Amino acid sequence: MTVILASGSIIRRSLLDAVGLEFATERPAVDEEALKIGFDGSTEALAARLAQAKAVKVSERAPAAWVIGSDSIAECAGRRFDKPRDRSEAAEHLRFFSGKSLSLVSAVALARGGEIDWSHAERSILTVRDLSEAFIDRYLVAEWPAVAGCVGVFRMEGRGATLFEAVDGSHFTVLGLPLLPLLGALRERGEMTS
Repeated sequence: MTVILASGSIIRRSLLDAVGLEFATERPAVDEEALKIGFDGSTEALAARLAQAKAVKVSERAPAAWVIGSDSIAECAGRRFDKPRDRSEAAEHLRFFSGKSLSLVSAVALARGGEIDWSHAERSILTVRDLSEAFIDRYLVAEWPAVAGCVGVFRMEGRGATLFEAVDGSHFTVLGLPLLPLLGALRERGEMTS
């Protein structure tokens, strides 16, 4: 394989499958928390740093392949949010997001031979409607534990759309992979048909 996706994400795999890209997958062993500690840059820069670290880690083991790394970070009212640790924390996140604008920043990077060759990050803004306690409970009954691995506690391919009044930005960014810029970068490197 000349392309490897450094991710265990089902949705990222399905996006690349849908466009006809031939690729392998490998989960990167990256300590994300260590990369976040003391980071003082923008959310876009942090998402890019995480995506790049994943791509580099896998590309060190497969130096001839183009390795795709990606990451997403949710941000609301000046706070960055990780994936919820448990259902109780997921409910806390949803209560905090209720009635606010939620930013989702997704980044993607290409590495080869242990070096970053290309990187891109972009932001989508999701307007969260007012969420009642009853709704949050019903939502988590239906969506937990599927949303346990999701920043923002939602899957747009699930019931996540019911959380929002509006979405401003790329659908692919919301899904966690800035797909169109990535496809352009892969075409430039001869990995997609022009």
